[in-house]
Amino acid sequence: MTRYGLRARVITLTLAPTLIIGLLLSAFFSFNRYHDLERQVINSGLSIIEPLAIASEDGMKTQSRESVRRLISYAHRKNSKFVRSIAVFDSNHDLFVTSNFHPNFETLTFPKDQPIPLLGSSELKENTLILRTPILPETHLVATPNSSTDPNQAFGYISVELDLSSLRLQQYQEIFLAVLVLLIGLGLSGVFAFRLMHDVTRPIEHMKNMIERIRRGHLDVRIEGKMHGELDSLKKGINAMAESLSAYHSEMQHSIDQATSDLRETLEQLEIQNVELDIAKKRAQEAARVKSEFLANMSHELRTPLNGVIGFTRQMLKTQLTNSQTDYLQTIEKSANNLLNIINDILDFSKLEAGKLALENIPFEFQESLEEVVSLQATSAHEKGLELTLKVDSKIPTGLVGDPLRIQQVLTNLVGNSIKFTERGNIDISVELRSQNDDVVELQFMVRDTGIGISERQQAQLFQAFSQADASISRRYGGTGLGLVITQKLVSQMGGEISLTSRLHQGSTFWFTLRLHATDMPVSDLIESQVLEQRQLLLIEPNMQAASVTQQILVQEGLVVTYRSSMPDEGEHYDYVLLNLAPNKDIDYATISNWVERAQSIAPHVIVGTPSTELALSDQLIQNHQVQCITKPLSRKKLLQLLIANQPIPLLPAIDTPQSESLPLKVMAVDDNPANLKLITALLQERVDTVVACTNGHDAVEKAMQQKFDIVLMDIQMPKMDGVTACGKIKQTDLNKHTPVIAVTAHAMTGERDRLLAAGMDDYLTKPIEEHVLQQVLVHWNPYTNENEVEKLEIPQQIEPETLSLNTEPTHHEMIIDWQAALKQAANKDDLAKDMLTMLLEYIPEVNGIVDQAVESDDFDSEQLIHHIHKLHGSCSYSGVPRLKKICAELEKALRSGAQIEDIEPELFELQDEMEKVAATAYLYLEQS
Repeated sequence: MTRYGLRARVITLTLAPTLIIGLLLSAFFSFNRYHDLERQVINSGLSIIEPLAIASEDGMKTQSRESVRRLISYAHRKNSKFVRSIAVFDSNHDLFVTSNFHPNFETLTFPKDQPIPLLGSSELKENTLILRTPILPETHLVATPNSSTDPNQAFGYISVELDLSSLRLQQYQEIFLAVLVLLIGLGLSGVFAFRLMHDVTRPIEHMKNMIERIRRGHLDVRIEGKMHGELDSLKKGINAMAESLSAYHSEMQHSIDQATSDLRETLEQLEIQNVELDIAKKRAQEAARVKSEFLANMSHELRTPLNGVIGFTRQMLKTQLTNSQTDYLQTIEKSANNLLNIINDILDFSKLEAGKLALENIPFEFQESLEEVVSLQATSAHEKGLELTLKVDSKIPTGLVGDPLRIQQVLTNLVGNSIKFTERGNIDISVELRSQNDDVVELQFMVRDTGIGISERQQAQLFQAFSQADASISRRYGGTGLGLVITQKLVSQMGGEISLTSRLHQGSTFWFTLRLHATDMPVSDLIESQVLEQRQLLLIEPNMQAASVTQQILVQEGLVVTYRSSMPDEGEHYDYVLLNLAPNKDIDYATISNWVERAQSIAPHVIVGTPSTELALSDQLIQNHQVQCITKPLSRKKLLQLLIANQPIPLLPAIDTPQSESLPLKVMAVDDNPANLKLITALLQERVDTVVACTNGHDAVEKAMQQKFDIVLMDIQMPKMDGVTACGKIKQTDLNKHTPVIAVTAHAMTGERDRLLAAGMDDYLTKPIEEHVLQQVLVHWNPYTNENEVEKLEIPQQIEPETLSLNTEPTHHEMIIDWQAALKQAANKDDLAKDMLTMLLEYIPEVNGIVDQAVESDDFDSEQLIHHIHKLHGSCSYSGVPRLKKICAELEKALRSGAQIEDIEPELFELQDEMEKVAATAYLYLEQS
């Protein structure tokens, strides 16, 4: 609804009545005046014609035309202003006399077929009024009443034609005057309306502006000016309100000043003198500045020595060490990393308080992250004789997306507190799946202990900074009281909640919930545990809770587990014996050695689980008995690797041997696929002195004409000029006629090698190129190699990659991205592997557009589609996308076999779907890494 202002309302309510009344009165009086003027003219005409009719009686009676003419001529002259013509007609309607010539006297006559009426009449025609009156024998009737003349028989009649032009003019003048009066009235009303607005609306607008200024805090403004009536009362009311607000503000400010003064006096009294207060303030400011500088510099100052510890520990791990030394150094490295993380978390406490701590959102292997926390805390637990267990719900996905460091920090704090306040018994960590919706899983973490417990009254103080449930705890157990505060804030920032249930002297259970996203992205190496199915394993574990957790892990992998709390009698037979030792120092080595010997008598493979504090015992058992040792709490991955390999495995990946010196070769690599060319160039640069890269066969021929090469690696499927044609032209050049040309192609069909060798190629390599195969090719075709010193190897025909992968890696093709394969093809260079994957992602939209054109167009060139599928196939070979590579290989094989596009439409749609999955998964991985 439209709202009108006061100005519009004043104008409307002032002018509208004037306009309505003026219109009504003008119309009324103009209408009356209009008709009054017409009646006046008619009456004037009647006052002329009626006396003429009486006066003409004698002349008509005697037929004296002259007397009648004089009579009507006189009347015409006397009223010539508006009389146009006077005519006298006899009883036969014939013209008797006229005062003025008329062009059409028939308009002045009565109808000739009717008798002359005895009463006068009038007829209005436009601007002409015609009056007719009969000439009756009235005098005759008076003089001689007994005369024989018929009184109803007229001698004739008189017609007078009056001109109404002056009448119309006068009528129009009257109407014009009425309109003029109306306009004058409206003008006067407008003047009064504007005057009213000036006297009313402007003061109101002024008052509104003053109120707005008062609202903004200008309490000293007042409304000035002379006003009348209610406006003056309103002005006084507003000024009074402003004065009241000003007085209230002054009073409030005075109260604030008084309170400030009282507070200052109180502080002065507490500090004795104002000078000491100033000194204390300056000291506090200086302390705050020092604290800020300390927080700014602490990160670097603490990280520098820790990084040195970690760095030199890793260097020591690369040397030849005993198993105990390796475990010690690994423990040092893990502890240093844990300390580094704790320091980072402490430094982030201020960010937590300000709500500015940034959480990561990356994919990680869930169980391995938890096992890392348990492994770091195991030493503290085992030193106190506590059993530490980790139980993870099997329904929880392997890969999750979140902040693993913060989750580890929360668990580290809770587990550390449980170890600190528990003297005997167990520390049990469990993670359960509460709900799963699409890719979002809700997890509940629980840390149970059998420690001192917490009373209900003390539980309310737990999550307060720098406080303990009991003041004596900090003296007995140590601690700053910040751990649970940081834990609570971290859980809250990750969208979860944390609480506890506890009873005094009966232990505590801390639990918290988190919501994380599941991911299909590979976050760890796959363990082929099929070989363990239906294998018999004897589990010896004195602790029931630890036995339950270990048994669950093994049963999930298909083993048949038999549990004993102590060593059974001889006579039983198993494939494995897992002997777990309790974390206490009551059992001597002789007893343990006896147990191991008895275990070896009932199973060929014995694995001993030792507490993390007994690494020396592990070395002693390995040296004296053919057993394998694993540190408790048992890591699922390490335990399965021991069971699968049946031999001790190194805890760290093998150190790569240093690369041999580069060969003095000049090699040209030719490939139209940028990703393939980049990878081949990177691999060659590590092995030869000079590498020249070309993107097509034409450029390769031009390079071959300009300089000499030792070896040429030539792609086959290229635009402008294919590899076979380019090879023939290179062989025709003077500089490179004897240079070996090696075919590098993703084709793996039967007979492809023979076809290329027959076409002029010297050797044949299939994509993806293996490093050791490339090294063999370089050594084999190196023209500078002395055959007497180094025997050249015969390159065996390579196994077709597709067949090999299908036979040996049944689960490989089920992965969207196999990052381990990508790293392997990129010579274990993470940056190079990411570049390969990025270049594949950049090429996918172009292939997607080509596929759309091929499907929608009836006459699309299949050779163009083959070219792009082949190029995508080559990129997939180096990017770790096995499913996409498999689809590309099938499509390329079908197209080269003569299949029509409409025949392979389902495969093309499958290709597009797989490209979308690869793009989505790869972008997520690249952003998070």
